[in-house]
Amino acid sequence: MDYNQIINDLKAKKYSPVYFLEGEEPYFMDQISHYVLENVLTEEEKGFNQSILYGKDLSIDAILTAAKRFPMMAERQVIVIREAQNIKNIEELTTYVENPMRSTLLVINYKYKTIDKRKKLYKAVNKNGVYMESKPLYDNNIPTWITKYLKEKNLGIDPRAAQMITDFVGSDLQRIVNELEKVTISMVPGTSIMPEDVEKNIGISKDFNIFEFQKALGNKDILKSNQIINYFIDNEKQNPLPVILGMLVGFFRKILIYHSIEMKSDRNLMAQKLGVNPFFLNDYINAGHNYTLDKAINIISMMRECDLRSKGARGGSTPNGDLLRELVFKILHL
Repeated sequence: MDYNQIINDLKAKKYSPVYFLEGEEPYFMDQISHYVLENVLTEEEKGFNQSILYGKDLSIDAILTAAKRFPMMAERQVIVIREAQNIKNIEELTTYVENPMRSTLLVINYKYKTIDKRKKLYKAVNKNGVYMESKPLYDNNIPTWITKYLKEKNLGIDPRAAQMITDFVGSDLQRIVNELEKVTISMVPGTSIMPEDVEKNIGISKDFNIFEFQKALGNKDILKSNQIINYFIDNEKQNPLPVILGMLVGFFRKILIYHSIEMKSDRNLMAQKLGVNPFFLNDYINAGHNYTLDKAINIISMMRECDLRSKGARGGSTPNGDLLRELVFKILHL
């Protein structure tokens, strides 16, 4: 099952005796556990019937003892196991999962790892419980996720603001939520986050960020490109060269994809192929006009060379700021 299915079933009080949540993205696991802890039992029932256990010092016997206990003056008990990836011999839970207590709701958070799907525990969870693998979102899906997250709170967001947050934070969903809370804490329902709000509350410049940098390079705007790299160099800690290069490689790879699209008249198809919001499509079209396929390939090679030089692989010790200036000069005059 996926996250939304699980949450919807929990809201409808369709409970399973076992939830096994695993994977590289902890946010969805934490949200499910939080919902269970907050909503399955009443406040009066929680005192005797709700437990949070931690995997590091937890034995299988201790889990079985807790899970097989009957609830006190309640229909069910809730047990949430955090950091279950630290439990030794977790496969030994198979016997319990094959015949779980229906009066126990057991949530197992197995973070940053996955169990062997060929073994009995996985099969038992699928038969008698709920299994979810929480996978990280791809970077190009983050702005859409931000928009959906805010919509559930009756708030909107300008696509540029969503992209700014994505570029600044990356794909760490909990960090994104933390940053969004800084912006939304004083917002009125029905309003939207604009780039100015992100700049004011999160500290990301609406004019000097990686998104605006890519746009300036795509348009071959020499003045704007150099203004932004000067800002990056003056604020190198917040704008490290490896991050800038990684984002630029992604941008120029999309230009390669642009040149491979035959039906360029179909904007929806183009946006889908590029993996971008249609709002930004013109930026890639302009960049595609300014950089041929061969130029885009050469630029990606130059970025890789710049990355190697920044790590000392080519000898010398050119400062990162000078490497960035040199790279941008080559891109703009290629």
